[in-house]
Amino acid sequence: MNKYLAEFIGTFWLVFGGCGSAVLAAAFPELGIGFAGVALAFGLTVLTGAYALGHISGGHFNPAVSVGLWVGGRFDAKDLVPYIIAQVVGGILAAFILYLIVQGQAGFAGTGGFATNGYGDLSPGKYSLVSALIIEIVLTAVFLIVILGATDKRAPAGFAPIAIGLALTLIHLISIPVTNTSVNPARSTAVALFAETAALSQLWLFWVAPIVGAIIGAIIYKVVGNEARS
Repeated sequence: MNKYLAEFIGTFWLVFGGCGSAVLAAAFPELGIGFAGVALAFGLTVLTGAYALGHISGGHFNPAVSVGLWVGGRFDAKDLVPYIIAQVVGGILAAFILYLIVQGQAGFAGTGGFATNGYGDLSPGKYSLVSALIIEIVLTAVFLIVILGATDKRAPAGFAPIAIGLALTLIHLISIPVTNTSVNPARSTAVALFAETAALSQLWLFWVAPIVGAIIGAIIYKVVGNEARS
């Protein structure tokens, strides 16, 4: 159970830290951290979570990553569903606690978008479904390539969380205007449950696209990695 609990805690931290920065600090009057701050917050949650818990569970904190690692031959199929359940539940608990916190602000008028992901009217930049689908697939594929490469036995030991955290930061810097950045179905699901928008109706894309992207990334790395070994 330790590895499932580690995934629960790690995903809790990712959602609480990343989405919390977006909900509480991104647009704070005069001192808001903006897109760059939110991007860094997501990267830091993965970096710190991976160093703290990666030796216990592998530090996935993301259903798409678990699927990609399974496709890449780095993860046992029997743990796939329990990992995904732990990740989603951990994310939902984090979103619930954020929901309780935001209600304590003077003049609270509802959760609004609550750092959810979306396309069309729910996209920060009003990007289309096709744009959202493409960017989530491409960025999740690259994310998996970075993860598989950084954790390869031939890679320098001890630096994987840094590479992975910086990759997630860069991913957010690219795609926050398009989808508010998912690449993680657990993160998308957690906050969608508490938003006052139609985020739940668009949630399917933020499961399908990251998982498809993760599978593509894993296949690409298997090909490239095997070629490098030969």
